[in-house]
Amino acid sequence: MQKRVLVVDIGGTYVKLLKSTRDEREFASGPRMKPRELIGQFKKNMRGWKFEVASIGFPAPVRKGRIIKNPKHLGTGWVGFNFARALGKPVRLINDAAMQGLGCYRGGRMLFLGLGTGLGSALVWDQTLLPLELGDLPYRERHIIENYLGIPGLELLGKKKWKREVLYAVMQLKRSFIADYVVLGGGLVHHFDRFPKGIEPGRNENAFLGGKRLWESKPHSRELKWRVL
Repeated sequence: MQKRVLVVDIGGTYVKLLKSTRDEREFASGPRMKPRELIGQFKKNMRGWKFEVASIGFPAPVRKGRIIKNPKHLGTGWVGFNFARALGKPVRLINDAAMQGLGCYRGGRMLFLGLGTGLGSALVWDQTLLPLELGDLPYRERHIIENYLGIPGLELLGKKKWKREVLYAVMQLKRSFIADYVVLGGGLVHHFDRFPKGIEPGRNENAFLGGKRLWESKPHSRELKWRVL
């Protein structure tokens, strides 16, 4: 029997709660949000929903289910925060872009890039999920790449130049990671109406599917199907 999974997608602007692809609730996040505020809003918005386990995507580096660095776009106090203890439920915690990427995966070697407040990234292949931090790569004029591909880049360059910049950078990253294809997700992807070969858009329900996949087991085994590095 499958577990009832709650998927929590924590971003720099909003927190989304997903019980299925059709059941979604959200509330605002932002630079003032700390763990105490998040859990308070979480419990307030979860009234009436029942779940057994939770998958949480968090916008910062995560190793072995623990946050190792405070996020750029939320408040402080997140390093080592224990979501399972706070929620009273079993939790699987990974980087938010990694969870989105896992939900997008359809085989082969896939690079996921999330265009939003920053630049989320993950690589997926052969039941293996590798969260990345490509947003900190050095880029033009001593900036980092997310300052050009995320919201700051859109505001700096304007929509037309920004779209060209994104597609140029994405194709370079595709070659660098020897990816079969790249999935572009995040809140800014709607600015594109078509994509070159090898690049495709993500879908809103991918976060929920990725969260569910974190709890999948191998056939006839209790061992998890997906290996998160």
